[in-house]
Amino acid sequence: MISEELLAYSMQHSTAEDELLADISRQTHLKVLKPRMLSGPLQGKLLEMLVRISGAKRVLEIGTYTGYATICMARGLGDKGRIVSLDINEELETMVRNFFSRSGLAEKIDYRIGNALDLLPQIKEPFDFVFIDADKRNYVNYYDSVVGEMKPGGLILADNILWSGKVLAENRKKLDKDTAAILAFNERVRQDPRVENVVLPIRDGIMLVRKL
Repeated sequence: MISEELLAYSMQHSTAEDELLADISRQTHLKVLKPRMLSGPLQGKLLEMLVRISGAKRVLEIGTYTGYATICMARGLGDKGRIVSLDINEELETMVRNFFSRSGLAEKIDYRIGNALDLLPQIKEPFDFVFIDADKRNYVNYYDSVVGEMKPGGLILADNILWSGKVLAENRKKLDKDTAAILAFNERVRQDPRVENVVLPIRDGIMLVRKL
């Protein structure tokens, strides 16, 4: 976790978010609970660049929220690329679909509402890029649902894996269920012989995983 000053410096020296992304951020903070869940410009640009660099054609996002990261990843896709984005919160659907329409990328985004663990078995094609940013207690289940189907070189990113520093015992008063789930996920990935991984201390921590 870096200081607020270094975070501000990093943002000032990175490509700035455009008008649409800035409006998504603004509307999320005005109208939606827990706006801290928003990806933001640093993470959004990282996701866009990784999708573009990897040449991913089939992207899966587990946890759409208000669509900021979805649009970033869709921008990184080539002409034939597509992103399937799953979210359980139907109350946000109208807002999110409006953002997708405004982005001009709606045809690349397959946005589905429901429990991801119920929806995933319905998707037959394997993905070559996966972004996990949903309920922490199912991170291991989400990971196990996709990693075995990915081809070598496929990428998985998982957000919030430092969990406000609570992955360290000295930063928590007790071990709550969400923290325990994040610790279990981090250890599961570290010990998985099918992958290699690196922890990126960006915002609340991103796990970058590559299928071997």
